[in-house]
Amino acid sequence: MTNLNHAPTTITPTRTAESLFKVIIRFAFLLSIKLVLGTKAFTIQRKSWDFRGHQIGYEEATRVHNDAEESITTSIIEDHSTPILLLNGFGVGSFHQHRLFPKLIQIDKNDDDNYGATTSSDDRLMETTRKVYGIDYLGQGRSWPVDCDDGNSLNEKGLIYSIDTWADQIIQFIEEIILTDSNANTNANTNTKVHLIGNSVGGYLAVVLAVKRPDLIGSICLLNATPVWGLDLKGWSGHLPPPYIPRKIGRYLFDRIRDPNIIQKYLETAYANKAAFDDTLVNQIRACTEGRGGHAAFASILFSPPATFTTEDPKDFYQNLAKLECDVLLLFGKEDPWCTPAFAKRMFQSLQSRNRDSVHRYIELENVGHCPNHEAPGAVGQITSRWVNSQDRRKDHLQLLDGDRLVIEEPWGIVTANEIDESDVSLTIMERLITTFV
Repeated sequence: MTNLNHAPTTITPTRTAESLFKVIIRFAFLLSIKLVLGTKAFTIQRKSWDFRGHQIGYEEATRVHNDAEESITTSIIEDHSTPILLLNGFGVGSFHQHRLFPKLIQIDKNDDDNYGATTSSDDRLMETTRKVYGIDYLGQGRSWPVDCDDGNSLNEKGLIYSIDTWADQIIQFIEEIILTDSNANTNANTNTKVHLIGNSVGGYLAVVLAVKRPDLIGSICLLNATPVWGLDLKGWSGHLPPPYIPRKIGRYLFDRIRDPNIIQKYLETAYANKAAFDDTLVNQIRACTEGRGGHAAFASILFSPPATFTTEDPKDFYQNLAKLECDVLLLFGKEDPWCTPAFAKRMFQSLQSRNRDSVHRYIELENVGHCPNHEAPGAVGQITSRWVNSQDRRKDHLQLLDGDRLVIEEPWGIVTANEIDESDVSLTIMERLITTFV
């Protein structure tokens, strides 16, 4: 657990204003976590890890046990075997998961059919010791090569910010950090698997990971997943440094999208409730772009190809969904202007073609846009906790909602969750055309 009582940082005359700003931001982050969570003994630790010589920022959320703070209303569940990894959308860091982190630590006593710890009829809550991780992709958030210089530094040369690079990063992170921590806690060499919850490109990445390494993935939850990534523009492979024209294109577009006014307008479009975000999120997103590597990274992302697979694996996103061996939960904000319900229906139909016993279910969230993890953390947390905490996720065995629907009151509005049955999914001709050509 992060120690908030460490010695104060010494500010010398040579410390730059930028360094002072970082110290203040870090202190404010730690203080806000402590103030919001109070005595619930919950912590989010900011950590770093090395991937191919690059420093990767990640966060680890867990409940910290304090026997003096335990009461008769809480039951502790020893559940080291089911870690969760949250995969972000584009342009943000794991700070975009901070509302969801605590929702995945605490679960209702009725949420899990596997735990026998809650045997009485009281209203106790169960606290899980599961760890929840968030990670920043290389070239996003806090994850950057050392000494970035617009793609020209020694650490940047030859680097490509592609979906394959991010997939390799996540696979190595799961093996070296998540599974190492989990097996150390259980004191056994178990076949632990990780549950992935991915928003937007994080959902696309979750599918890529489940296809490439099914041995690592327990289940995936797709929050308004994008079905496509990697424009594969001609003229450059995406490996740094960028040539003249791609560099100019990337610089121009990057400077447009990172303008605070543009970020504000983007969020107003992405969210169904404008009150669900404020200037803090705008500033956090802008801060991710302040380094010297952002322009080159954005250019590389634009020109990089889609994910590559073995010769036996299809390249099409929907065909890969049909190949998945793990259970899949679609959890889609209905008011998303980009990944509309048509895409969720197309994904659900692809999952129905699987010739396996794996489970797939589709929950639609009303009054929610493109980022359910941030706009509807209460609904997403409750539904995904029930999903993760069950081994049999079939509809006749696991109740994801409270009856026919789940109604959650978020601070900025009411979120209603409805389950869509396979028989209710049909695509119009226009929806088929849109989901085929995008």
